Amino acid sequence: SKEEEIQTIIHYWVRTLNIQLGWIKDFDKFVVNYVYTIFMFDTFRSSSKLINTFSGHKMAVYSIDYSTFDDCQFICSGSNDKTVRVWDIDKNKQIQSFNGHSGPVYCVKFSSYYYHNHRRNVICSSSDDKTIRFWDFKYNRQLQIFNGHTHCVNGIEFSPFNGGRYLCSGSGDSTIRLWDVETSKSLHSIDISPLQSNNSNDNNNKMNNIG
Repeated sequence: SKEEEIQTIIHYWVRTLNIQLGWIKDFDKFVVNYVYTIFMFDTFRSSSKLINTFSGHKMAVYSIDYSTFDDCQFICSGSNDKTVRVWDIDKNKQIQSFNGHSGPVYCVKFSSYYYHNHRRNVICSSSDDKTIRFWDFKYNRQLQIFNGHTHCVNGIEFSPFNGGRYLCSGSGDSTIRLWDVETSKSLHSIDISPLQSNNSNDNNNKMNNIG
């Protein structure tokens, strides 16, 4: 149908241009991640306009996330340049950069659990170096490292229950792991290789998305 054709074109365009969209601030703005630069646009106006541009990464930006802490707006980003960066939207500038990963950073997420339970401003990141790391960007320090995956960790997602206490991760080692953020323990590991073998004809069968 015409609608399906349009959807196919849109999906191809998004995938080809390596764009990620994220709604922020009462749904009146969105963030676009394109290669090395992060853009923020006004929406729902007669004519959308560019509000902010965040530049600093040396290579492609793979992931972005948005959150508010103490009434301040932040964006975090993970890149092929192996860094995790934090941007203050209101001040329109980068406020922190972490270079603890030894490989490209594939996914970044703000932790609501740390904020509501420990009053800490924390980002979680996953990387090609097989690790998941937690960063306190207010005090510029690494808090935790989750080791267990034997291949790149492509995707992470906090639980929508228990205030985000649990973290799910997907890896190139064909496993999905469940972690307890409070205790830093791996609670469960699911081997999905049998599922992958059933879809061996799918050349894009990679665990890039969790959630």
